[in-house]
Amino acid sequence: MSRLIYADNAATTQMDIAAFEAMKPFLTNEYGNASQPYAFARKPKKALQDARETIASCIGAAPEEIFFTSGGTESDNWAIKGSALLNAHKHATVTSAFEHHAVLHPCKSLERSGYPVAYMWPSREGYITAEILKEYITSQTYLTSVMFANNEIGTVQPIKELCAVAHENGSLFHTDAVQAVGHIPVDVHDLGTDMLSASAHKFNGPKGVGFLYIRSGLKVMPYSDGGAQEFGLRAGTENVAGIVGMAVALKNNCDALEENARYVEGLEARLARMLDNSGIKYVRNGGKSRLPGLISLSFPDADGEAILHRLDLTGICISTGSACNSKNTEISHVLQAIRLEDNYAKGTVRVSLGKSNTEEDVEALFKALMKIFRA
Repeated sequence: MSRLIYADNAATTQMDIAAFEAMKPFLTNEYGNASQPYAFARKPKKALQDARETIASCIGAAPEEIFFTSGGTESDNWAIKGSALLNAHKHATVTSAFEHHAVLHPCKSLERSGYPVAYMWPSREGYITAEILKEYITSQTYLTSVMFANNEIGTVQPIKELCAVAHENGSLFHTDAVQAVGHIPVDVHDLGTDMLSASAHKFNGPKGVGFLYIRSGLKVMPYSDGGAQEFGLRAGTENVAGIVGMAVALKNNCDALEENARYVEGLEARLARMLDNSGIKYVRNGGKSRLPGLISLSFPDADGEAILHRLDLTGICISTGSACNSKNTEISHVLQAIRLEDNYAKGTVRVSLGKSNTEEDVEALFKALMKIFRA
């Protein structure tokens, strides 16, 4: 096998070395429980405070609005389920049909408990517009949840406009920003969102840690009961090392946000040019507003799973769609939601380039695709 070319950064990212180094002391020497009152707990406690302040500054929040979790899935579940029972007069939720399953499955859970959920269909380009939301939201809607950027096709939603519509109708607004945070600008107060979910391993941090932003003054039900951690809303000893690594990785990515985006967009444009000049028939899914480097390609009358395995044999890692649904060979719910024709949908692959990729990686990927389609 040739050298590994990793082009599946939407699934997970390589750990930032500075983040890894920052974690090490809290895995070895500074292992104290941050909730304890003695001196040995002071450094872990200070590390949590510093990390909270760092993460808050990266998204325009206040430190007390950041709640540490085990990742994006927990954050989504907490936001959706934790707000469902708070209003005795409003019980409805509105979300989109092409959310990540970390949102769709909690919504299905609400439905099983008797709470109505409306699922908005996006445009064929992959967007939920303010006009679409207005068709679904009602006076009974308590929570509106729309992802910041789609994990399969990369479309970036008009979150600020959607927040405004939600608030005009008396609804809270949550966004799953797992793919967006650390890759495009995010300012929660400017956007107006009430809750926002993020996961460290999507922006070069460690796996198994994330955060939920909850606007100051907003009441949500505790995620777990037991201890007083996370302002009494999430019991359990904090993952200090993971949280420290998350903060360092996010700060490093946010400091280089524009530089990283320009670089990755350059690689993306290079791949697009080569594909366009090759004569290979394909479509790129999504409209013009997309995440840098996330490329959803559909080849007519092809098999996306077969393309993935052929590339894997040459040491190239891509995805056929949502990595969290990799065992399901049916057409993904995202491609169904944008009404992509079956013969294209079945031949869809996702290439997600990151800051560690090179022009040589892109050329090798293109040449491998040429071998597949010119064989």
